[in-house]
Amino acid sequence: MDFTSCKRIISKAYNGANGKKIAVEYDGKRYMLKFPPSGKNKPTELSYTNSCFSEHIGSTIFNMVGIRAQNTMLGTFDINGKKKSVCACEDFTSDGSVLYDFCSIKNTIIDSEHEGSGTELTDLLETIEKQQFVNSEELLEHFWNVFIMDTLLGNFDRHNGNWGLLYHSSSDESEIAPVFDCGSCLLPQADEKLMSKVMKEEDELNARIYRFPTSAIHHNGRKINYYDFLLSMEDDNCTKALIRMLPRIDLDKINAFIDKEQYLTTTQKKFYQYYIAQRYEKILMAVHRKFNKSASGLQKK
Repeated sequence: MDFTSCKRIISKAYNGANGKKIAVEYDGKRYMLKFPPSGKNKPTELSYTNSCFSEHIGSTIFNMVGIRAQNTMLGTFDINGKKKSVCACEDFTSDGSVLYDFCSIKNTIIDSEHEGSGTELTDLLETIEKQQFVNSEELLEHFWNVFIMDTLLGNFDRHNGNWGLLYHSSSDESEIAPVFDCGSCLLPQADEKLMSKVMKEEDELNARIYRFPTSAIHHNGRKINYYDFLLSMEDDNCTKALIRMLPRIDLDKINAFIDKEQYLTTTQKKFYQYYIAQRYEKILMAVHRKFNKSASGLQKK
C-alpha cells in the first residue's frame, strides 16, 4: 500500500516523539502515518529504526489476544523520490472522542512528587483506584493485561503518555482507549545482523530476555525487570493477569500473521517469530510453571 497520494488532513496534528506523524484520509477513514525515526548514531547498521514494523506487529497481536488496540497496516510513502516504510494507524478519535492520556489523568488524581509523567508503580495503582472515569477494577485488569503483553513483546516504553481513556462528549461517558504506540516493542533498533546474532547465540538472546528491555514502570526506585518482577509474584493482580492471558496467546496464529507480511524480509520474519516464542517460553511459561508448582505444594500441605 502506497499512501503517497492520499489526501493530507492539515487540520489534524499528533503529539509524541519517535518520528514524523501526519494525518491522511484512506478508504474514507482518517489514519495517522508514523514514519520511522532516524537510527543514525545507533550501534547498528540501520539508517532508520524498525519501529513501524514493531508498531504494526505489536498492535495486531494485542487485538489477537482480545485487548482492543488501534487498527494498523504497513505501507510506503514517497519522500523526495525515496520510499519510506510507514505504519498507518487508524485514528480512533476521528468520531470526535477525546483521548486523555494517563499522564493527564494522574495529574488530576494524586499529589505526587513525580507528577503525571512519573511511572512509579504505587502511584499508578493509586491513580487507577481513585480515578472515576471508568470502573477501577476493569482499568486495573486492563493495566496488568497490557503489562503481560508488553512482557511478551519486550516493550521498553509504555509510559503514561501512550495509554489512557477515551471521553465521548455526546454521551458524557468514558472508556478505556485502544492500545496504541507499540513502536518500542521487539527491539526496534536491531538490524538484520543483530537479529541473526540473537537467533544464533544463546548469550545474546538471554541478555535481551533477562536483562533488557525493561519496563518503563518503576518499582522501588528502579525500572521493572519483566522476568524478575513476574517471578517474584509479589503482585497478585499481575500473577492473575498472567494466568488470564496465557491461554489467549496463540503462537501459531501469530507466526501465520507475521509470515503474510510482505514488507518484512525473511530474516525479520524469522526473528520476530523466534523472539516472541522465546520470551513466551523463558518468561511467561517459566513463571507460570513456578506458580503451578507453588500452588500444588500448598494443596499438598
